[in-house]
Order: sequence, then C-alpha cells, then structure tokens
Amino acid sequence: MSLVSGPGRGGAATETSARQLQLQVEKHVSYIKSLDTRRDELEYWLTEHLRLNGVYWGLTALYLLGHPDALPRPDTIAFVLSCQCENGGFGAAPGHDAHMLYTVSAVQILVTIDALDELQRDGRDGRQEIGHYIAALQDRSSGTFAGDEWGEMDTRFLYGALNALSLLHLLHLIDLPLAVSHVQDCANFDGGYGVSPGAESHAGQIFTCVGALAIAGRLDLVDREKLGRWLSERQLENGGLNGRPEKLEDVCYSWWVVSSLAMIDRLHWIDGSRLKEFILRCQDAEKGGIADRPGDMVDVFHTVFGIAGLSLLKYENLIEVDPVYCMPRHITKRVLDNS
Repeated sequence: MSLVSGPGRGGAATETSARQLQLQVEKHVSYIKSLDTRRDELEYWLTEHLRLNGVYWGLTALYLLGHPDALPRPDTIAFVLSCQCENGGFGAAPGHDAHMLYTVSAVQILVTIDALDELQRDGRDGRQEIGHYIAALQDRSSGTFAGDEWGEMDTRFLYGALNALSLLHLLHLIDLPLAVSHVQDCANFDGGYGVSPGAESHAGQIFTCVGALAIAGRLDLVDREKLGRWLSERQLENGGLNGRPEKLEDVCYSWWVVSSLAMIDRLHWIDGSRLKEFILRCQDAEKGGIADRPGDMVDVFHTVFGIAGLSLLKYENLIEVDPVYCMPRHITKRVLDNS
C-alpha cells in the first residue's frame, strides 16, 4: 500500500455541491486499490517506512466502506508475514527493524482478515512471539512502553501495546495496573492527556490514553465532564476539528476527537452535521480519497480517518467502527468475545 499523496485534492469536484456532499464510495474504493500501482513515483519509496501502517489504513477504510474483498487476501497475508522480524515484532516493510506501531498494524490487519492462524507457521508460535516482543518493551518502573529497542517512550506505544495484546488475548503478559497508573500520571488539569506526565493535552494523545483505559476497563478514572468540554471546544466555525487550541482543522481529528467523545459518551457535545459536511468537503468526489482540509492533496491516512469519523457519526451505509480500536466493530466483537 502506497502512502503517495494525490493525485486528487479535497474539494476538487467540479460537479454540483450536492455530489460533493455525498460520500463517493466507489471512487474511494478505486483510489485505495490504485495506491500500490504507483511504484514508479519517488514518493512511493520515500514512504516505505509507513508501508505496513498504510495497508492497515487502506484495509480498514475498505471494510468500513463495505468492500472487504477489495484487496487480495493471500497477498495481504504474505506481505504482513514478510515484515515479521526474528524478535517477534514487525517492521514497516521487509528488512526494516521491528517497532511497536508496525506490530500493532500487523495484528490489526491479521485480525481484520481473520488470519491470525497464519502466525503459527514453520514451527513458530507467532502469537506468543508478538506478545513477548511487546511485553519486553514495557518499562517496569513507570508502566509505559518504548516503541522499539532504542527506548523512545510515548503513550502511543502504551495504547498500541494494549490494543494488540488484547486482540491476541495476551494482556496477562504485562503489568496492566502499572500501565493504567502511567496513563493517570499523564492526565492534565483541563481533563486531557499528554504524551508523557506534564506534557500538553493533545487530541491524538487523548485518544491513546482514553483508549488504553477503555481496554483496561478503567474508564471510571476519566473526568468525563472536563475532558468532554475540552474535546468539544476543538470544533471550529467551519465544522472541522483541531487537535489543540489555536490550530487549524484537520480531517484526522474527526477520528481522534470523535472517538474519544464516543468512548466517554459525549459525542452529542459537538455538531455532528457540520462535521459530516466538513469531512465530505475534504473528499475528491472525482478521483477519490480524502485530504486533511479542502484544497489539499488526498492521502490514505486522512481517507481512513475521515471515513471512520463518518462511521462514528452514523453516516448512512457505512460499517460501524469500534471507537476503541478503529476497526469494524463486528470484527472486534468477534475476536474479543472469543476468549
């Protein structure tokens, strides 16, 4: 899956505004399917460090659009498995070092296409290898997680660890109460959460912290009134959402903010109709894809999070998304209930 931007631009449709304000499902499906054909473009190779994430983004968008078979399942499995390293983790592409973020995407992809059994190959117990790789990245003094062996720590990695391990039914491998304690240490006076204790509240980090607490069954620790107020204040006059005060709107926050509001039962605190219109104005209704804001080039990252945001807002005919995992809810329910 290529992370190449374009060729279209958000709001680029020359047809009537009525067409622009309808989700162009078939155009988006065609756009995503075309991404891996652009290998002669320099940007395809410059974004190789995001290749596995890109497969997750594209695949999830296709599932939410109701086209689960748009990507060839055998090829998808083969690529994911080719990214697994000897230490059990996954790299962005074959030959890349393992990292938490790529490992989480690999697990999400395999769960989505019901291919976790493919990990048990060539005499390897792939599930356990992944679990032990992730567990070894936990800092047993603070509870947080590193992204890889080089030690950068971030609440994104903590959330990713809980996401993947819960899908694999391996949460027992880590000190979950200590991880929860670290999330609480990242809480701020405004109700939000930062990347680390004392860091500024940011919508993306709020999603990771609230999502981690949801997986741990500790949403009781969230100050829902304060956090709901902070998140609802992210909506701007044009209907879009920003990630923190005084920043521009961006379609990706249609996921980070809205999913967080959904998890704390405060989704009704924003104007969903205006947000839907903003997201739809960011799509290229002729060539497919969604951009960060109208006039900018589309890419698969903003495409999936725009579609996921619309799903949370109950846009017609979209598959329901799980606000905790950013995966189809019927899939996470099947996997998590099968303990």
